[in-house]
Amino acid sequence: MNLSIIRYILGTVLCFEGLFLLLPVLVSAFYQEGEGIIYLAVAAAAFLAGFAIRMKKPRSRVFFAKEGFAAVTFSWVLMSFVGALPMFLCGDYASYIDALFDTVSGFTTTGASVLSTIEPLAKSTLFWRCFTHWVGGMGVLVFLMAVLPLSDSSDMYLMRAESPGPSVGKLVPRVKQTAVILYKIYFGFTVLQIILLLLAGLPFYDACALTFSTVGTGGFAIVDSSIASYNLAVKIIIIVFMLICSINFNTYYLLLVRKTRLALVDNEELRVFLAAVFISAVLITLQIKSSFGSIGKAFEEALFQVATLVSSTGFATADYNLWPEFSKTVLVLLMLMGACAGSTGGGFKVSRLMILCKAFHNELMTMTHPRSVQKVHMNGQRVEDKTVKTALGYLVAYVLILLTSVLLISLDNFDMTSNFTAVIATLNNIGPGLNVVGPAGNFGGYHLFSKIVLMLDMLVGRLELFPLLVLFAPGMWNLKGPVPRYEHKRFEEYEE
Repeated sequence: MNLSIIRYILGTVLCFEGLFLLLPVLVSAFYQEGEGIIYLAVAAAAFLAGFAIRMKKPRSRVFFAKEGFAAVTFSWVLMSFVGALPMFLCGDYASYIDALFDTVSGFTTTGASVLSTIEPLAKSTLFWRCFTHWVGGMGVLVFLMAVLPLSDSSDMYLMRAESPGPSVGKLVPRVKQTAVILYKIYFGFTVLQIILLLLAGLPFYDACALTFSTVGTGGFAIVDSSIASYNLAVKIIIIVFMLICSINFNTYYLLLVRKTRLALVDNEELRVFLAAVFISAVLITLQIKSSFGSIGKAFEEALFQVATLVSSTGFATADYNLWPEFSKTVLVLLMLMGACAGSTGGGFKVSRLMILCKAFHNELMTMTHPRSVQKVHMNGQRVEDKTVKTALGYLVAYVLILLTSVLLISLDNFDMTSNFTAVIATLNNIGPGLNVVGPAGNFGGYHLFSKIVLMLDMLVGRLELFPLLVLFAPGMWNLKGPVPRYEHKRFEEYEE
């Protein structure tokens, strides 16, 4: 175990978080708020601590799967603990655990909150809450890969540990270049949405905050009504970008390099995702049309709720708790399914669900035709048996975590629907659930133990279960043997 490189990465993460915390300082200065001093103090402390930690260079910059999982998991935990400090010190939260809950929810792009109202919060705090979504959307470690001088083979372990989806591939031969491409696309969408929201009539502050929450598919808003009070143009822009950021970012790269067939025609996951969105919106519209003045208004509300939940964003324009049971059931199923792999969205992932369904179909075919050889294919290519096996393992782990979490938080004695959807909303990084934790409610009623369980669910869900679970695997922390030195050969010549 190369502990020195883990320490070095954690120090670098602290430095960058210190720089990120300067943004709410600027917001506070612009609006002449006193909270800026607190954010500045925490920013300085984080940067200096990170600088001190990384002063001692690691013996080797090369690491493998164990170090990658540990570095990613500890980085997200560290960011959350530090990011919660200014919000708690500003007096906006009753306890540090409550501030930590919202911060974990922010970085994991969940959007769940313990607050019943957010409008009394300072502008700087509202901005920081939304910006944590943007940081967590693509992943801070993916960003660090573009600037840290690691070997390309080591970068891949960070990418696999942090990027969502059943498999992670390189867009270009070097992982560092892949990270740069992903962040260029991500930044491009961010700038484009800010411009469109400005054209739709929003102030610059509102446009930036809502964009950070949208492209990061997070869901923190800056007013209590979430998106309901904004005009139709703003709602349409947010719907479009929630769906855009729910699609695999590899699709946009393929479009940029003019491989349209691979990006669109052969993309099974994209077709299934868009079909699920459209069919769900139509079905819900048909059931709720009597509650609205026109079928157009009903479709607008249905499409927004479908887009916000399938993308795991968590914005709201209506209290779907009041909708018929069929519509609520469709929305819960969309929460479970989630977005596409390789996007900023959460959930089980469309591609993983498709792999499992195709594996199930193949198993049925094998039972009826024992001599046939059945393989899983997606996008015209064969899916490796290892990927299918990993998807099956993910399903088992997912169900066990889901059931265990529901059992644990049931100690608070809320109704089954509230508990079940609270776990789905946090484990899938959605935000709101139903009943107590619905779009008009919050998670503040849960006790300390339940909040800790739900925070762990957020982290486990954002990191796709395994990076955090593997820390408890036997032999993970075997520190025997010296870390090898690599002065005389290229990093790429060494394999695990």
